[in-house]
Amino acid sequence: MTDRERRRRGATGRQKAHGVSLLVFCTAALAVIAFYQPPGALAPTSPRLPSAVFPQTRPSVNAFGSSGEVRVQIALPGQRVEYPLEVSGDPTSLGYQWVRMSDSLPGDSIRRLGGTTMLAPPSPGFYRLSVVRGAERRVVDGLTLAVLVPFSQKLEGKLNGYRIGTYLSERLGTKQLERPTGFVEVASANADMPLTKHFKLSDFITHDDQDTWPRYAAISPKLLDKLELILAELSRQRGDSSRVGLSVSVHSGFRTPSWNLINRFAGDSRHQYGDAADVAIDANGDGRYSSSDSRLVALAVDAVERNYPELIGGLGLYSGPRYRTPYVHIDARGTRARWRG
Repeated sequence: MTDRERRRRGATGRQKAHGVSLLVFCTAALAVIAFYQPPGALAPTSPRLPSAVFPQTRPSVNAFGSSGEVRVQIALPGQRVEYPLEVSGDPTSLGYQWVRMSDSLPGDSIRRLGGTTMLAPPSPGFYRLSVVRGAERRVVDGLTLAVLVPFSQKLEGKLNGYRIGTYLSERLGTKQLERPTGFVEVASANADMPLTKHFKLSDFITHDDQDTWPRYAAISPKLLDKLELILAELSRQRGDSSRVGLSVSVHSGFRTPSWNLINRFAGDSRHQYGDAADVAIDANGDGRYSSSDSRLVALAVDAVERNYPELIGGLGLYSGPRYRTPYVHIDARGTRARWRG
């Protein structure tokens, strides 16, 4: 066989091989096209069931006090606290966890939801309640939990550098006399946090000569409730159910024993225990604070104490040339007291 014939036969073989490869490729491509289905059609699927609706949760009406306007609960670290909830669905599938108001991070572990009481977080601060179901969670609005710094952490009259002073029970060396269970820690960032519809946290800190933060205050939810009930009674007397027209100025809320001593206030003033406030209220709506306002407030205090005997306490009227603005002292000490300053 000549070289020319060998070259002709080689070229013919290569053409046949190319033809076979092309036939195989086209056959495979046709098979893929014939049997291809979109990913969603590879196998029959069952219809997707909607996930169960997360139960609606909110604080019960009685969680806001008799006035319906108290927005804070008070507890010591790890203490059981009343926090009644309204749940639209099955509460047995739910848990709860406290989240810090400062950064929305968890303040403790998740616990099973059950009953009207819950365990407060172990660290002082302000918290919101988070309701949990599996990976889902909802923050419950409307009510804040203030976890106190225990009274026992006050050393040599100070708490974290803030001067509080010494209580009568400490000076006499007896636990038979009253003392606050603890103090709310107030940072400059949360000083304007609402405690009720009309009052905020800064209304109850001591107006002393200290300019350091944080500051500390004793605060009584019973007093907050009583103040809001008094405003409601004044509005009722005026025929104004909205209470929008009432102007309120808080002259003094919590007073540290140190500041109380420096200014020679009443020796064992209720202000030191957080259940007293000196307030001026424009009860008649004439745009100024006067003695006639104080008399109307006194009538409202009497009405509230008749209807809510658990809030009975002291009432002092302060007016005259000694005072720039007439005001009233209101407290919830548990026994009736009346005087004029």
